[in-house]
Amino acid sequence: MVIRDVLPGADPGFDNRRLPVYEAGEIDVPFVVRGSDEVIARDTFWEEHAHPTHELLWNARGASSATVGARVWTITSTVGLWIPAGVRHSGWTPAGTRHRAAHFGVHAVPAIADRAVAVEVTPLLRLLLDRLSGEGLSGDERTRTEAMVVDLIAPARNEILLQLPDSPLLAPIVAAVLEDPADTTTLAAWAARLGVSTRTLTRAFRSETGLGFHRWVTTARVRHAIALLTRGEDIEEVAVCVGYHSASAFGTAFRRITGTSPGRFRAR
Repeated sequence: MVIRDVLPGADPGFDNRRLPVYEAGEIDVPFVVRGSDEVIARDTFWEEHAHPTHELLWNARGASSATVGARVWTITSTVGLWIPAGVRHSGWTPAGTRHRAAHFGVHAVPAIADRAVAVEVTPLLRLLLDRLSGEGLSGDERTRTEAMVVDLIAPARNEILLQLPDSPLLAPIVAAVLEDPADTTTLAAWAARLGVSTRTLTRAFRSETGLGFHRWVTTARVRHAIALLTRGEDIEEVAVCVGYHSASAFGTAFRRITGTSPGRFRAR
């Protein structure tokens, strides 16, 4: 399942991009780090693909998502995603996002993990990556900057990760919450509707996602809230849109998942 955040006012059509599938190191690239910068004009879906290089994704503006298997990461200006070379992934980037990427040659940069992992994109890391994208660096300056970039890449303390369960039992719950994050159906109500016990649903969620029902729903809500906040929506309106009766309750849930408040996140 691919999650696509099509928000109110968005163009219902979208661009579809196809990229090749490469094995790690299949192409011997002549660089250590090479970046790209693109303002996405239309909502864009990136079909499943894989690079011969390691990839770091982040956004200078807006929020997007990347999917690896059943795991969906939200990518922002402060939390990026490291994808090892050869790992298949797809993506969704809303219109208006300033999409950034950096590719790292496998011959020069070891993978920081053997799977996709969220990375903290600090102001210093952004400055160094911007420096590499500019012109006029000498060979020694580029080498030193690249070494600093590699040294700064580390797993984030907070990642916005939604694991999608694939069992038929949980499918109606997943579909309802993704369709409407403000859905307030309780665990007990879902259990009665599906003809099972709350204990059965709790076990299923923990087994397939590593989270309990409430934490999973909170993560799905916060994920949608981030998409709204990056569009400049009012915090109180966002709170209602994702199922909270007050901005304070929304703020508590948001901090629990992201490690920061909605206001501070939007300011960044």
